[in-house]
Amino acid sequence: MVQIEQDILSKNNAYAHENRQLLAGQGIFALNLVSGPGSGKTTLLCKTITMLGGLPVAVIEGDQQTSQDAERIRATGAPAVQINTGKGCHLDAHMVGHAMSRLALKDDSLLMIENVGNLVCPAAFDLGEGEKVALLSVTEGEDKPAKYPLLFREASLIILTKIDLLPHLDFSVELFTQHLRRVNPSAPLLMLSARSGEGLPAWLEFLRPSLTLNQVQVAGP
Repeated sequence: MVQIEQDILSKNNAYAHENRQLLAGQGIFALNLVSGPGSGKTTLLCKTITMLGGLPVAVIEGDQQTSQDAERIRATGAPAVQINTGKGCHLDAHMVGHAMSRLALKDDSLLMIENVGNLVCPAAFDLGEGEKVALLSVTEGEDKPAKYPLLFREASLIILTKIDLLPHLDFSVELFTQHLRRVNPSAPLLMLSARSGEGLPAWLEFLRPSLTLNQVQVAGP
């Protein structure tokens, strides 16, 4: 079993290397967004595309079934490709490479990959992205970094979403942060609400090094 897993990951890593070289050659910044179902990934992507005001953005959507999320992205005016994995619980680099070829990616653009909703499998598969972003909503409980440490350890940014709901929940930000820092002492933590707009300027600041965002105005709630 260990040998099989090593072979699968080795093959995936070779495809990820190809993706990374292609993206670097075109000056494309790629984000791999990973979370459980219902954390608000698609809502955040739609809000981000709107805030970027026409700057070149493309999206790869991963789900087991349906094209609903890709349709939501296309409604913002951004190109999107849907990958349905069927029984598969994550995207892999080979799938993403095929999707990239269908998107006709523009040079010096932003590619956002919304992985299949899952806190386990996607964490182990490199897609060729520049950054892995872990998202957790306040409705999911403070202990998730302790229960699913690989994702939160591998992520270069952690986003706590739906913070507008905090007054209505027993979620402890302090306890969540304690669990998080035990597995990842250094990754930035952003707290935001795509619905209210709180925290979105900090999200744009994270994206700023890869795009010319000086003209971007954050949309209101």
